[in-house]
Amino acid sequence: MKRRNFLRAAVVGAGVTAFGNRLSGAALAAPAQNGPSPYGALQAADANGIQLPAGFTSRVIARSGQQVANTGYTWHSAPDGGAVFADGSGWIYVSNSEITPGGGASAIKFDASGNITGAHRILSNTRQNCAGGKTPWNTWLSCEEIDLGFVYECQPNGPATAAVQRPAMGKFKHEAAAADPVRKVVYLTEDTSDGCFYRFVPTTWGNLSAGTLQVLKAGTGTSGSFTWANVPDPDGSPTATRNQVSGAKRFSGGEGLHYANDTAWFTTKGDNRVWQLNLTNNTYELAYDDSLVSPGSAPLTGVDNVTGTSSGDLFVAEDGGNMEICIITPNDIVAPFLRINGQSSSEICGPAFTPAGNRLYFSSQRGTSGSSSGGITYEVTGPFRS
Repeated sequence: MKRRNFLRAAVVGAGVTAFGNRLSGAALAAPAQNGPSPYGALQAADANGIQLPAGFTSRVIARSGQQVANTGYTWHSAPDGGAVFADGSGWIYVSNSEITPGGGASAIKFDASGNITGAHRILSNTRQNCAGGKTPWNTWLSCEEIDLGFVYECQPNGPATAAVQRPAMGKFKHEAAAADPVRKVVYLTEDTSDGCFYRFVPTTWGNLSAGTLQVLKAGTGTSGSFTWANVPDPDGSPTATRNQVSGAKRFSGGEGLHYANDTAWFTTKGDNRVWQLNLTNNTYELAYDDSLVSPGSAPLTGVDNVTGTSSGDLFVAEDGGNMEICIITPNDIVAPFLRINGQSSSEICGPAFTPAGNRLYFSSQRGTSGSSSGGITYEVTGPFRS
């Protein structure tokens, strides 16, 4: 019996797409296992050093320290988490900058044909902006990956001065965020070896200025049920948020996070796992664990950012590993989708699809140089499943 039964995508609001699945409710299979990719084998590397399935092409859209084509805007260093927003007949790709000082986030605008029409800053003077998340009201939540870090809410069209700090969402080593419009909450991961998983319950949905921060409570196993408990002091001082609630479940380095149709998936880099929360019945389990993969070696290591498609596929980027974005299919098959060659000192960040689902954006944070000043941001176009 397959563990998951994926649902087709449903469009909610202008250009916002939710992807998702539900547990089958029957016997649970093992986490995702090796198998053939629905896109076929990777081909020889293209001119950009990227191995892709047949029918797909790549292009470089920005390089750190260089002006974005057709604009006067210089792309930021260490590009990290990102998202795509509909913008009239075109779209905007936003990207964090994981550096200190400076940090912040930038955006690139595209027309309906995919031509670059502009680039601009949407957040400035913050620290180590790693991942984040998109809201249903089309703002970008940029998260600081530092002790007592903040979440900043940004406008994809800018300007940077429009960004607002959201202290009610807690001060801790933030990684990613994902909005749940059904329960009207925002989930948050924490990037420490003994981190927790949180949700923020706004007083008013659509306004993140006030609300309640809660932490997930559960046993020590890899599956079971969970509950939520209020964090007494979201500012995390003098006691860190993760240490304020007895029974808060620990996760080894929370990273990427994706919500769709009553399910949240998030990755933990310390143990190379993808976790799945069923938000309807408040249970959790493993969607992937590299130590449980057979036959052969696990294709997905160094799990990091994660996103999804209308076919129900998850795309998980590697921080390290062999610089791949891997796919986890609705049939619980894990396989490489693409591989970047010659950049072993980098990591893949910020995978995000256009509203039409036919273009994928992502970055190599340190590119061929291995330095934060050598980041490269890419676009892949092709026949993605829908």
